[in-house]
Amino acid sequence: MDPQPHIRFLLNGTEITASDVPATQTLLDYLRIDRRLTGTKEGCAEGDCGACTVLVGRLQQGSLRYEPVNACIRFLASLNGCHVVTIEHLSGPDGRLHPVQQAMVDFHGSQCGFCTPGFVMSLYALWMQCPQPTRTQVETAIQGNLCRCTGYEPIVNAALAVNTYGSPANDYLTRERTAITAQLEAMQPKVRVEVGPADNRAILPVDLNDLAQVLAETPKATIVAGATDVGLWVTKFMRPISPVVFIGHLEDLKTIALTDTDLTLGAGVTYDEAEPAIREAFPHMGDYWDRIAGWQVRSMGTIGGNIANGSPIGDTPPVLISLGAEVTLQKAGGQRSLPLEAFFVDYGKQDREPGDFVASLRIPRPAPGQIDAAYKISKRRDEDISSVAAGISVEVADGIVTEARIAFGGMAATPKRAAKAEAALRGQPFGAAAFEAAAKALAEDFTPLTDWRASADYRQLVAANLLRRFWLEHGDPAQAPDSQAVA
Repeated sequence: MDPQPHIRFLLNGTEITASDVPATQTLLDYLRIDRRLTGTKEGCAEGDCGACTVLVGRLQQGSLRYEPVNACIRFLASLNGCHVVTIEHLSGPDGRLHPVQQAMVDFHGSQCGFCTPGFVMSLYALWMQCPQPTRTQVETAIQGNLCRCTGYEPIVNAALAVNTYGSPANDYLTRERTAITAQLEAMQPKVRVEVGPADNRAILPVDLNDLAQVLAETPKATIVAGATDVGLWVTKFMRPISPVVFIGHLEDLKTIALTDTDLTLGAGVTYDEAEPAIREAFPHMGDYWDRIAGWQVRSMGTIGGNIANGSPIGDTPPVLISLGAEVTLQKAGGQRSLPLEAFFVDYGKQDREPGDFVASLRIPRPAPGQIDAAYKISKRRDEDISSVAAGISVEVADGIVTEARIAFGGMAATPKRAAKAEAALRGQPFGAAAFEAAAKALAEDFTPLTDWRASADYRQLVAANLLRRFWLEHGDPAQAPDSQAVA
């Protein structure tokens, strides 16, 4: 059967059918240039400032889910079967301001106004999910929005007051949810979608078998799930990436299975979707998860994409390696699984054969006596890339360390385990002396680089201090190492 030569989606209240869609055309450019919806702003063009925030509604297991996303790095072709909502759609037919907008006006949440539409859309998404948020929930929701006028306090106050201006039950997206769901269901393709010119082609496989076939036919294609990294290849580096195979819509990659023994995540599960299961299975990762980028990126970015990209400073690989995670790769000839640490071969190189794609990730749940921690060090606390990231897992029985798994990001060309530090802990009493020895052994495990995020000396000191911190947090305070060592 011939591929479908166009994409279909809803834009505010209008159904769009588009066939001439280059793979690298961003949603932001489409909105501003093609549709003249200029309320969505371009600030950074790299998913960092949030000025371009819009909502994207998509079907997930029959339910309609709306999420804030960065239009500047979201590719238009990936929106087949979705509902895009921009700032222009919030006001009522009579022009009355939306409750979120009115709260922003009344609490003086807008200064120069450039960032305001993005803040409004993020707070709109929060209001729809949580009409009476706490201050912490508000601050988490706007992690991905930057205000150059430093107007955060009135913005937070406005968000806390929105529920006094109206209820989500009366909002358009709530009242029309059934009708919109039916429209989006009718748009779901029955065959592969292919759009764009030959030198900038976008392919949307219809299912996993079709994905395997597409990659067998075009093994050098660029696979795009959330585009939170690939988007910058286009907007910042002008890199040609055609043909592009979009996979974010594939339900078979969205599975989440939590059992008594492990958590299995499909490669297409976003950080936001995975969060409830992550918090339940691995409580120590809760705060760490909140520090992965901002809400817009967590709504788009996938754990499978973070792994497949192979960055040495990716947030998830170190903590997942420390937990003994296993990755499953799939292609037309079948599947194979391997320890996650073995997937990373060298800088920019992973253990992937032609046609392979990351299909899922299995993470064993903690065993009795297992103590886990996840740490991230970055220049900025929120929405920043790691200088050093660490996952530490130690098993203790009768006061003796029986197993240790320690992995770092930012310390080598790949996310890497600290073999010498682990050896310094195994078989030793669970005490300050063992962790001090492990901290010193890190000098044999890593020779980090100096770059603009951190110097080699800083990284080496931070990594050692994170082991000392682990002991201070989980051991006997009376055995704390010399305070000068962790200064």
